[in-house]
Amino acid sequence: MSAPPTHSSRPAVTEREARQVAEAAREQDWRKPSFAKELFLGRFRLDLIHPHPLPADQDAQRGEEFLAKLRDFCETKIDSARIEREAQIPDEVVDGLKELGALGMKIDTKYGGLGLTQVYYNKALALVGSASPAIGALLSAHQSIGVPQPLKMFGTQEQKERFLPRCARTDISAFLLTEPDVGSDPARLATSAVPDGDDYVLDGVKLWTTNGVVADLLVVMARVPKSEGHKGGITAFVVEAGSEGVTVEHRNAFMGLRGLENGVTRFHRVRVPAANRIGSEGAGLKIALTTLNTGRLSLPAMCVGAGKWCLKIAREWSAAREQWGKPVAFHEAVGAKISFIAATTFALEAVVDLSSQMADEDRNDIRIEAALAKLYGSEMACLMADELVQIRGGRGFETAASLAARGERAVPAEQILRDLRINRIFEGSTEIMHLLIAREAVDAHLSVAGDLIDPDKSLSDKAKAGANAGVFYAKWLPKLVTGPGQLPRSYGEFRHGVDLSGHLRYVERTARKLARSTFYAMSRWQGRMETKQGFLGRIVDIGAELFAMSAACVRAELLRDQGDHGREAYQLADVFCRQARIRVEELFGRLWTNTDDLDRKVVKGVLAGTYEWLEQGIVDPSGDGPWIADATPGRSERENVHRPIR
Repeated sequence: MSAPPTHSSRPAVTEREARQVAEAAREQDWRKPSFAKELFLGRFRLDLIHPHPLPADQDAQRGEEFLAKLRDFCETKIDSARIEREAQIPDEVVDGLKELGALGMKIDTKYGGLGLTQVYYNKALALVGSASPAIGALLSAHQSIGVPQPLKMFGTQEQKERFLPRCARTDISAFLLTEPDVGSDPARLATSAVPDGDDYVLDGVKLWTTNGVVADLLVVMARVPKSEGHKGGITAFVVEAGSEGVTVEHRNAFMGLRGLENGVTRFHRVRVPAANRIGSEGAGLKIALTTLNTGRLSLPAMCVGAGKWCLKIAREWSAAREQWGKPVAFHEAVGAKISFIAATTFALEAVVDLSSQMADEDRNDIRIEAALAKLYGSEMACLMADELVQIRGGRGFETAASLAARGERAVPAEQILRDLRINRIFEGSTEIMHLLIAREAVDAHLSVAGDLIDPDKSLSDKAKAGANAGVFYAKWLPKLVTGPGQLPRSYGEFRHGVDLSGHLRYVERTARKLARSTFYAMSRWQGRMETKQGFLGRIVDIGAELFAMSAACVRAELLRDQGDHGREAYQLADVFCRQARIRVEELFGRLWTNTDDLDRKVVKGVLAGTYEWLEQGIVDPSGDGPWIADATPGRSERENVHRPIR
């Protein structure tokens, strides 16, 4: 039977329609408490995170046993310099990871996986990512967003039994959403999946398919056209990478993560059984976003590993390198950088471990916490790596291979800076994360007052919303005036030599101030609030700092209670909170004193060519070609560079 005509035209979507698609895909309900959601509402619910939750003994034992095996593998089998030099992970390393069970860390033991908790999965990613960020990315993409996670959450029993044993031991998976002209705006998704009997027929092109070059199984997001018997909409499918009509047309190369098997994949009349559809038609984006709620924790986990390595190198180098009669570490300008790296690494690990344990316990809704961890981890890790390069000076800019060639220790400081840079873009750029978190942070307000600013609502709907809002704010606003943060003895259990109670009182007071600022902005801008991306970004960044401060204090108290470096942990938490408070105060100042309006005017001028004269006096080394490659569906004219590792 021949395939039906493809629906290849890219949807014409207005800004409002695009927002509606994104809104429909997000989880609408809050069935469980959320520490971060409460924080943005001005309610400091320390009871949701303290005492710090801990893994069960059997989970910890299983996790530690695997970490020991993985550490031995990383130390004896992974040659990071070779991966960087050859821009490829050797097949024997991938085969070794398969034998170790690393492909199935998050997969249940009944399907052949290791059944690790989120806590130990993230510890494993931090460990292997420190040996090779490219390997960390391979394992993360395979398990956090590839086939295993969406099947675990939304797959049928038959799908789990068919695919999960393969993913646990032999098959590498990839996640395919992005297209050449579609990134964070999935409403314009053009890849089609046209129903044809018991199959769907896929046509389209996917870009930046991490693991796509070597994958055996793919999760593909495609648009099903609405027709009789078909609801239609963006839908998720499991696709065999070796299917007829699937072509990996290009392996992409990047400034960092040079071993990343990331490519461009074309689908031309690829037949996919309806039994391979994950969930219902139209549920693809909801599946993707829900999968990412915990999947996003893999990136900050590897950022923690990077921070630990940066600290190790900074410590060793700064003690060995002398200037003006003493180690450079004891010069204040360098010492401040080392302190920042140490304190921030402690806080990042606190954020990731706390969020991961909450994910394992499944008592709390952690969609905001995971997003904050990804946002904060990716930004702070880049800063730490940049500071390490600065501490190392010229040696920080020099490659490890060059250092070794002239007889010095091969420290890949410049490489980690390049490798970490993508984390501010992967799985939601910083800018998109700001908007995503801001949307969740104001959900309570939109739930009661959203109809007031919706132009499509009737007067009766607006009147009803006004009444509901009046009741909500009459109860909520008075609670933002005073709280435990104003009582000197609050949180006294955090006083042990170093006093962390003052930082928690600051978090409580500042959470209320943050909520008041958000309410004032909504009252001022109403329907235009969503366009104030600079303001929303700063609100989210303040929330991220407060979350990190809370996590750092709670972790310090846990370590003190366990007798595990408690004194030192209190010192690190204290200095981190003091550094964070300075950043928070600066962000509050920039809420209302900024150049946002002027920036918009300049942007209009730049695009209109008003300042084109400023570009004179240079040459542009860019090559020719379109800004965005043609992604018209059709048969591939290129060689298939798909390279499954068997």
